[in-house]
Amino acid sequence: MEYTKVACTLLSDNEIARELLMAELGNTGFESFVETEDAVEAYIPSKDYTPELLLADNLQHNEFFSFQYSTEVIPDQNWNEVWEQNYFEPLLIEDQCVIRAPFHESYPAAKYEIIISPRMAFGTGNHETTHLMIKAILELDLNGINVLDMGCGSGILSILASMKGAKAVTAIDIDEWSYNNTLENAELNHIDNILVRLGDANLLTDQQFEVVLANIQRNILLQDMPDYRKVLKTGGTLIMSGFYMDDLAAIVEKASELGLKLISSYERSNWCATSFRP
Repeated sequence: MEYTKVACTLLSDNEIARELLMAELGNTGFESFVETEDAVEAYIPSKDYTPELLLADNLQHNEFFSFQYSTEVIPDQNWNEVWEQNYFEPLLIEDQCVIRAPFHESYPAAKYEIIISPRMAFGTGNHETTHLMIKAILELDLNGINVLDMGCGSGILSILASMKGAKAVTAIDIDEWSYNNTLENAELNHIDNILVRLGDANLLTDQQFEVVLANIQRNILLQDMPDYRKVLKTGGTLIMSGFYMDDLAAIVEKASELGLKLISSYERSNWCATSFRP
């Protein structure tokens, strides 16, 4: 798939401004981000890009940031090499799970070792929300249960769920890169119980899952939570991330409308993850 890269240079560059800019770009439709020393690079399928996206009020008249940008069309390519050039380093989470790429030769030992071939799919573990989701999964007993991973990205959460003993995992993503990358990463990790599907919450019909994972941006979570609730078994757990602490109240309110109670929440650099049960 061809992507368009928008390189955003913040006029007042700081960590908070970068995080807020990426959040707003994510709400606008951008799928993936790379932070460099001088810019935030945002990626969107070229078929979905129009210059008008960057003229939205939430981007052009935001009190927390202002930016200049340039665009570049990125042809289908080997994203493994791209990420290697951007120094995707092995990552150890909670001293239990190490995430590495196939090209890494030195990395920490851990109970769970996940190999990710980093292409244009969200989920190398480096983003705060992926870290939070992994932390939540590590605290769960998944032996012998069915797990749903919505917005699976690279498949990293599905792979960990399988490693933790899940009976079967269904991984769904609307992006073709993510679909293919999850298949590839499942094979890399010798995982054979992940069903990967290309699509969105409309694929959820009469299935039932003890655990539902969703690491997607705020608006999609609010839109699709009724579908997650529909396939969540009684006594099951819904774990979500992809939003800021400021959005927690809206997430909790929607969950409450669906008969879900907040069990726990996690915070990392103002990003949030939550666990709910019926």
